[in-house]
Amino acid sequence: MLARARRLADLEGSPRVVPGSPDDFFERAMRELPDPDTWRGELYLELHRATFTTQHHTKQGNRRNQRLLAEAELWASVAAVRAGFGYPYEELDEIWREVLLLQFHDILPGTSIAWVHREAEEAHARLTVRLEVIIGQALTALGVTLTDRGELLVNAAPVARLGIPACSVAPSDAPAGVTASAEADGFVLESDQVRAVIDRAGLVVSLVDRRSGREAIAEGGRGNLLQLHQDFPNAWDAWDVDSHYRDMREDLDGPADVRLDGDAVVVRRSFGASSVTQRLTLDPAGRILTIDCDIDWHEDEKFLKLAFPVDAFSDEVLAETQFGYQRRANHTNTSWEAARFETHAQHWFLVREPGFGVAFLNESSHGFDVTRVHEGGRVTNLARFSVLRAPRFPDPQADRGRHHLRFGVLVGADIPDATGAGWAFEHPGRTAEGATVAPLVVSSGPGVVVCAVKLADDRSGDLIVRVYESLGARGATTLSFDLPGIASVARTDLIERTAPGDLPLDDGSVELTLRPFEVVTLRVRR
Repeated sequence: MLARARRLADLEGSPRVVPGSPDDFFERAMRELPDPDTWRGELYLELHRATFTTQHHTKQGNRRNQRLLAEAELWASVAAVRAGFGYPYEELDEIWREVLLLQFHDILPGTSIAWVHREAEEAHARLTVRLEVIIGQALTALGVTLTDRGELLVNAAPVARLGIPACSVAPSDAPAGVTASAEADGFVLESDQVRAVIDRAGLVVSLVDRRSGREAIAEGGRGNLLQLHQDFPNAWDAWDVDSHYRDMREDLDGPADVRLDGDAVVVRRSFGASSVTQRLTLDPAGRILTIDCDIDWHEDEKFLKLAFPVDAFSDEVLAETQFGYQRRANHTNTSWEAARFETHAQHWFLVREPGFGVAFLNESSHGFDVTRVHEGGRVTNLARFSVLRAPRFPDPQADRGRHHLRFGVLVGADIPDATGAGWAFEHPGRTAEGATVAPLVVSSGPGVVVCAVKLADDRSGDLIVRVYESLGARGATTLSFDLPGIASVARTDLIERTAPGDLPLDDGSVELTLRPFEVVTLRVRR
């Protein structure tokens, strides 16, 4: 590309190409167009929709290490402030650089040749080991020992769970009373909040929010239904999925080995050259139906979906992004809306009507689709996770092999519920023994999430705290800091350049008001 730019610098008959920096480009653009028009909505690319799903192992490694980097920074910061732990600046910077490199086009999209993805998966595995070591060392410095079973729960999620504050270590509340039982027609998973009925084929035929009494599964529908599609895109095998794939579908609802195993319903089924084992449970809080899928995948040019028919009247879907969510129409009134037959989310997407919603959570898979269904005078929605693909080009063996994926379904959910559940689902708690650890910073605003805690890159010892407004509304919060000797708190930008002036500090706390989806980064000087 750079060689081509040099050739085009002064080539007769061709526009002159001048290499420059992004800053140069945007400064010139703003001089030429100081008052640009505003586009409302997202810039959806009507192409390359398969990149949300292809090469799952690469995507899973990226999601895992993004999470572990945030957790390593959190506990290393707490340990540095409270126990004199040596903050691993250089190692964290090195790991961040490699994770960001592995997000490069075409690596994270899943569209590179085979050896690139082999190297990416190996690199992610090495980085995971390094990050787990940092986390373990930082917790040890705080007097916390990770164990398979312990009285403490290490909660690195930026939301409270089981009575434990965000970003803290403490004894958890007793888990919800979850029961699992066999009945003549199937199995029941039940808590005081949710009742799930799974039939003898391993399909969810009822999912009731017991607080409202609402049934989430559309009448006559079956959830946890794996659907297999032929997948022959017109071009760009690993990049694209074309709308005509939906015309060829096989419901994997045939005979299966379904049994009760403790508090779980285990479903085993085979199809084609592949097999899947699913473990359906309710989470410790008794609210989320969790589906752990172990898949041995050996199909060619196929697309696997996991479907749930939702009894909710809605013409839009809310899909989480990094700092907030995006509203997307799920009808086909216009060609633009019809083109969004495959889309993506970060931790969750939400199908809702006033007063009732169902949130769909993922741990490592971004692609999904939601389709309005008109049947028997009723309008419902079919929500589907995109699970795995099997393209042949440019990697003839893309995604073939063993995969583990986790999905969750949260009934009776609104936006705060989905946001909290999504964070907790991606950050599973760790059991431990030893000392309790209070959070360094607490946000009082229910929609204001503390999404990063780290030490400043300039090695000053200052604490960097990043928060964002998650609900799409004005958010007022008080940030309370539990660390000694605070001298000042000031706003910074995303690369930690401090703005003039300090925020008013009152007994270790500052007050903030955030605009919808606003991101605020603070520097806390000690």
